[in-house]
Amino acid sequence: MATPISHKRSLTTDQEDSSKKVKLEVDRKSKGIQEVDVGITKYLNDSNSGSGGFFGTIKQRYSDFLVNEIDTNGKVVHLTDEGIDMGKSKKERNLEKRQSERAELQNKTPEEVEQIKDLKKAEEENKPKYELSEENKTKLLELITAEELAQIEELFSTGNNMETKTTFPEKQTRGKLHQLLREGFQGKLDSLTSPENTFRVALAKNSSNPRRRNPQESINHVDENGVVNYGLGAFKNYLHFTVYKENRETMEIASTISKFLRIPSKSIRYGGTKDRRGVTCQRFSIQKGKVARVSSLNKGLKGSVLGGFTYEDKPLSLGELEGNEFVITIRDAKTLNESDKLEEVVEQCFESLQGKGYINYYGMQRFGTFSISTHVLGIKILQEDWKGTVELILSEQDIVTPDSIEARRVWAETHDPSLTIRKMPRRCTAEHSILSTLEREKVNEDGDYSSNSYFKSIMAIPRNLRIMYAHAYQSYVWNQVTSKRIEMFGLEVQVGDLVIAEKTEEESNLDDVDDFQEDIAVDKFVRAKALTKEDVESGKYSIYDIVLPMPGFDILYPTNEELSQVYVDVMKKDGLDPHNMARKVREFSLAGSYRKIVCKPESLSYELVKYTDDFQPLVRTDLELLRMKKEAESKGEEYVEKRTIDAVIEEGKPEKTAVVLKIQLGVSSYATMALREFMKADTSRLSDNLNVREDK
Repeated sequence: MATPISHKRSLTTDQEDSSKKVKLEVDRKSKGIQEVDVGITKYLNDSNSGSGGFFGTIKQRYSDFLVNEIDTNGKVVHLTDEGIDMGKSKKERNLEKRQSERAELQNKTPEEVEQIKDLKKAEEENKPKYELSEENKTKLLELITAEELAQIEELFSTGNNMETKTTFPEKQTRGKLHQLLREGFQGKLDSLTSPENTFRVALAKNSSNPRRRNPQESINHVDENGVVNYGLGAFKNYLHFTVYKENRETMEIASTISKFLRIPSKSIRYGGTKDRRGVTCQRFSIQKGKVARVSSLNKGLKGSVLGGFTYEDKPLSLGELEGNEFVITIRDAKTLNESDKLEEVVEQCFESLQGKGYINYYGMQRFGTFSISTHVLGIKILQEDWKGTVELILSEQDIVTPDSIEARRVWAETHDPSLTIRKMPRRCTAEHSILSTLEREKVNEDGDYSSNSYFKSIMAIPRNLRIMYAHAYQSYVWNQVTSKRIEMFGLEVQVGDLVIAEKTEEESNLDDVDDFQEDIAVDKFVRAKALTKEDVESGKYSIYDIVLPMPGFDILYPTNEELSQVYVDVMKKDGLDPHNMARKVREFSLAGSYRKIVCKPESLSYELVKYTDDFQPLVRTDLELLRMKKEAESKGEEYVEKRTIDAVIEEGKPEKTAVVLKIQLGVSSYATMALREFMKADTSRLSDNLNVREDK
């Protein structure tokens, strides 16, 4: 049984020294993480960095930050429907039938009721098995052969089933044939499209000649018109669909779907995670998902809608997307210099972003929301200082989850995991994992835990989260080196700069190896090459081709000695070596990867919108646009999509200006970094230039 640490014990000298060291690190970060702390220091257009820019407020409303995934075919994912129309259920149809029968028999005498029932029974018995009209017969023979039609008619005598030799590759033709078979034979036949696009036909389940159904056919829903799975075609192993969400985490939606469907969370896959505070659209996939069951979740989901269902042969994988399209509303925009005209400044900033692009920094959200950056935790992990890592994660900080403050105070005073965990909220996943583990560990003679106990507690943190710390340190180094590269050489290509080398066929085949992936653009087995003097003079390469590596044991560093030395200098301050990134713990043994240092956004545009009410929506979400389209179609009116809203200008209130920016970015690029270059504004969370406000 675990031996808890007494909350009244005194700290040893070593522990006092450790606590002092942690306190110093906390004090250094007490004002929150700033851009300079994580290596974000340069602009491409430095002439505007001190003047000529503008500032404003983002994310005042969820709809101020719209994100739509871009799939691997380059198509922007939008919400095109609110799920499938399942029509009336069998239960509802039966209920209507019973109500109709009861109405017919109302106020009848018992004798009259009996006569009506006998008459209906006789009509049913004398009713022909089917009545195939000449019109329907002609239409059927346009799609199938006379021999196939004869085989279908024989089913009423044999009770067997048949399969057409004719194939139907067109979805529209298949739907037409399903409907003709249902209509022509009065719903007494079941038809199903095979994987080869032939038709399998048999007596309907409720026919007077029942038959044993094919197990494969039982997983498909076929409606009264013969349409399979609500028009999606035959069941496949993976159901893909669009998730529209407002102020919800991607993982939160996945967890809710998992809970409602009672399926393992690993059955649900997606290409990337999206911001919580915003309105986003992305694709999900579910293994063995039945469309009716998944679509029915729309009745119970809050802040999200599922639609755009398709059946596919393969699941989605993390990173399986081309990027994201953003529509970002910057409210109450004002110039940094009061004498400048906003319209002129925004136009100049836009032209700069469109022409030069932006430095592809890892954004501030990469480094967490607390006073202590996640990259500082990464330093401790790469130093294999397990106790130091634990102390930092559990430390008192100026900026932390508010309901964890008391627990952190208890830890600082007692180092008792049992007392601390009682106060620590469960949503603080890393902290709770550490404390739960330490509760089961014994302390040494000096009253402290062993290094192995601290290590076990770190390894109890969910894998994605604990690896994120080490990756955050890589991002920090990359930002520092990139800033230095821009400072030393500007946008000029240099001998020794790196570009991505073309893959060999063998390496391309290895890209499908299943391993942990973060939501970052990392291709396995990507190789880089250093540019020679001849390469530079050829003019073949520009700054948009140049990459820098995240430090690791399996990458090439720039052969430019001056730039390569920056890696050494930056990491030496943290007691680390870029040429020694292998570790005993495999998941902290970082291979490294490459990232472009400058990117150009695509599909770039902006609008200036005037308004007076701070909380009036200025752009429409996908859901709002979809419902406007439905309403227009129902009224027979022409629908013209317009994303921005013509705001109502109220008399007597000061008129304000919002900048609505539309931009497409690749995977792993941060919208805030493009905004930073666009506005020439600091994106630190507590910056006065780029506010992030909550709705009142």
